[in-house]
Amino acid sequence: MTAPTLSADRAAPAADAARTSSARRGVRFSARTVTYLLLLVYAVVSVYPFLWMASAAFKNGKEIRLGGHLVPHHPTLSTLGHTWTELHFLRYFGNSLEVTAFTTIGVLVIYSLAGYAFGVLRFPGRRALYGLFIALLFVPGVTVQLPVVLLQSKLGLLGTHLGIILPFINGTAPLSILLLTNSFRSVPRELRESARCDGAGELRTFWSIYLPCCRPALITIAVLTAIPTWNEYVLTRVSLNNPSSYTLPIALQSLNSTTSPQQNVLMAASLIIVVPVVILFVLLQRYFVNGLQGAVKG
Repeated sequence: MTAPTLSADRAAPAADAARTSSARRGVRFSARTVTYLLLLVYAVVSVYPFLWMASAAFKNGKEIRLGGHLVPHHPTLSTLGHTWTELHFLRYFGNSLEVTAFTTIGVLVIYSLAGYAFGVLRFPGRRALYGLFIALLFVPGVTVQLPVVLLQSKLGLLGTHLGIILPFINGTAPLSILLLTNSFRSVPRELRESARCDGAGELRTFWSIYLPCCRPALITIAVLTAIPTWNEYVLTRVSLNNPSSYTLPIALQSLNSTTSPQQNVLMAASLIIVVPVVILFVLLQRYFVNGLQGAVKG
């Protein structure tokens, strides 16, 4: 009689533990399910405006006025073609591409050198100067809007692309220097010492050792620079006064300010603006995430 009693006594805690474990798995499953459902709802709400914009861009004027459905019944490329050619969006696309490309190249050249100096080299006042740049992260860009326009006017750059490229480059300084400095610091100093022993100079070490090691951070900076520059409206609207020099966001606003804007034409223009940004991010998202992780760890 003793043995069965002992077995029953041992089995009871095991059964309780199994029930507790099963209950915990059920709670975890329920919490995970609710989380996934909430994320799914958020994704649908976030993506739906983009889908509606893309759908409207392939509708004709009659179908867009009827509305009520997401998928075009009679999809057509005529709206996109009209927007691209008749409204001179090719010219505006070229202007945006020019401003974005030169801004991104300028940022990568200037702030990769600055990040290397702050992260690798040692010179008097390095910490104070670095802290000053980081403090600029907390200065709202709108507060310097008027001084920038006045400076453009005094330098004769008002109304030119160079007049907005230079402020764009300057505006990315704090974040670019922060990310690149941390990225350069994460590179083992033994690599630099080995290169110096082999006779490499500072620029050679920077170009051959540090830049390849920090490629994800450079791509991250390129994405963080290109997308806001491509979408910038406020500074370009204030600075550019010649329609031939307008970028895409200003052209879209000008199109929207007409007496009777057509929704399908507006959505086609919006699609022209959005698609290059989406393609850029999709192609570079892996490097973008790795660059942010490396910069934070550094």
